[in-house]
Amino acid sequence: MDIEDLRTFVEVADAGGVSPAARRLGVAKSIVSRRLARLENELGVQLLARTTRGAALTEAGATFREHAARACVEMDAAREAILPSGDLRGRLRIAAPLTFGPTHFAPVFAEMARRHPQLHVHAAYSDRFVDLVAEGFDCAVRVGYLQDSNLVARCVGPLYGKLVAGPGYVAAHGSPETPDALAGHEALMQGTEPWQFLDGERIVTVHPRGRFKADNGTALLAAAIAGLGIAWLPDGITQPHLDAGALVQVMQRFPPPPAGIYVIRPPGPHPSLKVRALTDLLMECFNVAPSLAPGARQA
Repeated sequence: MDIEDLRTFVEVADAGGVSPAARRLGVAKSIVSRRLARLENELGVQLLARTTRGAALTEAGATFREHAARACVEMDAAREAILPSGDLRGRLRIAAPLTFGPTHFAPVFAEMARRHPQLHVHAAYSDRFVDLVAEGFDCAVRVGYLQDSNLVARCVGPLYGKLVAGPGYVAAHGSPETPDALAGHEALMQGTEPWQFLDGERIVTVHPRGRFKADNGTALLAAAIAGLGIAWLPDGITQPHLDAGALVQVMQRFPPPPAGIYVIRPPGPHPSLKVRALTDLLMECFNVAPSLAPGARQA
């Protein structure tokens, strides 16, 4: 039984169809279909029921999927155990934030590929929260304050940010001096997330409101520059505009607490060598150079 056939079946089962599984695997749909047919012929049972919307597991397929997934994990572990030190192969799928992932994390991913010529590095950039298991990612790089989950997180560096607004907004509406004063201002946010501030050693949490929302920091940055309100944004994207005078920092007496850059992976006792190597490389780039850390909110 071919391990690639098993791996392909697991991808189709998790992705819900041949097309999304082919995109994950980076192969043609015809190859995925051929591997599935070969596996079903070898087993003598139908594992997937093809529908107009994709593919659904049969009863036999649901049972077999769990065993196939465990076999793939064990095979990956066996391969890693016999590889020469530092020799990584296969594919590493990474989910990264869109706001500054292409500028701040993409060079790290490129360096990962350069150091490991046999490794296929696939990065997907989006500010939405991807389901690592369901969407077939080995890990994600996330920034900000993490929510509780069953995923495993490793902090690889600090993260800094501040409240900013356009000079026109401050001239028209004033600048808040305390967290409580934010209630009288327009907040530019991704959703309904709370904002936190340091009052000495005490953390103050507020729930600001505003009429402008966007799902990534670049759009919120544009709104702040346009004078629509106050935004809590990463230093990595605001500093050039602060230097140019297009933005000003507000409420400096109550800075946001430092957050972090995290590598997130599915639950399990040990990370794969690929994820461990990426984590070490990110720590090398960000943990020793906090000025590079580009954010202040989870993305």
